[in-house]
Amino acid sequence: MSQHQTPLLKQRRFLPYFVTQFFGAFNDNIFKNVLLLFVAFSGSAILPISSHLFINLAAGLFILPFFLFSASAGVLADKYEKSWFIRKVKLIEIAIMCLGAIGFITESYLVLLLMLFLMGTQSAFFGPVKYALLPQQLKANELVSGNALVEAGTFLAILVGTIGAGVIASLDHAKYIAATCVVVFSVCGYLASRFIPKAPAGNPHIHFTWHPIRQTRHTLSIAKSDRAIFLCIMAISWFWFLGATYLTQFPNFTKLHLNGTESAVSFLLALFSVGIALGSLSCDKLSNHHIEIGIVPIGSLGITLFGYLMATSIPASLPIFHQMSEFVLYQPLWPLFCYLLLLGASGGVFIVPLYALMQQRAKQSQRAQVIAALNIYNSLFMVGSAVLGIVCLSLLELSITQLFILISVINLLTAAFVFLQVPIFAVRLLVWALTHTIYRVRHTNLNHIPEHGGALIVCNHVSYMDALLLSAASPRLIRFVMEEDYANFPILRGFLKRAGVIPICARNRRSILSAFNEVEHALNEGHLVCIFPEGRLTADGEMNEFMRGLDIILKRSPVPVIPMALKGLWGSYFSRCKGRACKGLPSRFWSRLEIEAGPAIASKDASSELMFEKVAQLRGDWR
Repeated sequence: MSQHQTPLLKQRRFLPYFVTQFFGAFNDNIFKNVLLLFVAFSGSAILPISSHLFINLAAGLFILPFFLFSASAGVLADKYEKSWFIRKVKLIEIAIMCLGAIGFITESYLVLLLMLFLMGTQSAFFGPVKYALLPQQLKANELVSGNALVEAGTFLAILVGTIGAGVIASLDHAKYIAATCVVVFSVCGYLASRFIPKAPAGNPHIHFTWHPIRQTRHTLSIAKSDRAIFLCIMAISWFWFLGATYLTQFPNFTKLHLNGTESAVSFLLALFSVGIALGSLSCDKLSNHHIEIGIVPIGSLGITLFGYLMATSIPASLPIFHQMSEFVLYQPLWPLFCYLLLLGASGGVFIVPLYALMQQRAKQSQRAQVIAALNIYNSLFMVGSAVLGIVCLSLLELSITQLFILISVINLLTAAFVFLQVPIFAVRLLVWALTHTIYRVRHTNLNHIPEHGGALIVCNHVSYMDALLLSAASPRLIRFVMEEDYANFPILRGFLKRAGVIPICARNRRSILSAFNEVEHALNEGHLVCIFPEGRLTADGEMNEFMRGLDIILKRSPVPVIPMALKGLWGSYFSRCKGRACKGLPSRFWSRLEIEAGPAIASKDASSELMFEKVAQLRGDWR
């Protein structure tokens, strides 16, 4: 756990919330898995229906409320103060668990099925407020850390709850112990929720009416209105599709292909869950505590690679394992265990930046409704994973290992499609690789970059890497104004256009006018636009005079101006320190750089002369 994450677990604005959501996920899995184990080992005379039908009904009844109530839950979570809303939801959980406890004691399985539906309903109402609360309680540079801890805690709670259910079900007087536990744990969750600080309503004036279908359509339309948010939702839902596929098939995979027992299934589940937790926590460190979607493709590629290796690393012959210790200590299986752990870690790296980016980009007045839309899509994708399993394993008669290979290939194709549709993912991946291999980059005062709304960034121009480094440093997408000769380079033209680059040619009046129009449109749409007012790379490491284009832009678009300075790039392979850039062979690696931002300057006060002074002050003597 990084030093950036540890302080959050000591602060009231996060710890009570973390404990509340941990007990929620933990108790859900205690209840569900104890119920399913009771059903699996009960006599047919006790059950009102067959055990197979009961188990399928249980799965369906738990997920159904996410379709029915998520949209309404999102509206209510935006309408009311969030800590109050969480406490009401947790009180309802206590009531549900009290009824569930009666069902356990009396062995009323129809009552327990109803309780499972009500638990799903409670979870559907808790989900939107749970994730919408984070951006209000955490600072911008803590959002990734908070999401990393939440994801790690959730999967560890699922793991401990699943294992705990197995322990409870095997004890004498199991039904009384189960009844006591689910009530006690729900009370613990409620008590923790009482310490969550107040979080104001995102949109207290929103009108709520009970029209689930109409509200669901409206909620989904909100999610689709922002392309970046919608793609985050699709990517997160795809992760849950993959996760549901793996978790559903682990029991039969262990039994049929690894000759393992029920305890071996628990071990594989533990490896997968611990892997996701480790990946989630390490994601915060890799991204330097800010939202870095460049590591999302790395996580996606890891899911494909390690999923494929896990499916193809099964030894040709295996003994029958009777004890978990025999299974764990059998060395030919250790590569498979490592691949499964790394598969989970790749999933953690994949999902945390997406959650953080979605929370950051969503409007405060609609944030809970965006999370509600995510829950709806998650449910759809998880149902889709069940359909895929039925089609592949029953109709096409594929083996489970072939199914795992298939979803690895599909994941690779999905990642490629996202790269083509949203080049910024590829840009971020490239920048992340560069800044973590050939440079050591320090970010200073980047909190001056506004979280929302249009703003103009002005910066000194030292090397061909400037735009990439600024893009990596900014938590938001930046649209760069670029010399037309470079922007229209045949190999890069389509890519740069999709990335939002604005081409300009100082020798062509029509090109200048077109560029100014596009800059004005981008700023009015609320984007960040970066220009290098010097108009060319420095030839001696010193700043050139700022051109008048800056004044023209501000006259047309009165937005805040953010001065930024790049330090340490003079002398790099991509600067003109040798007369021209990229001459000869690189002579230095792992160089120390710094990117610093200054306070925003109001457009009425900004001018090319003043911004030159501000950038020069930020840069200082470090070229």
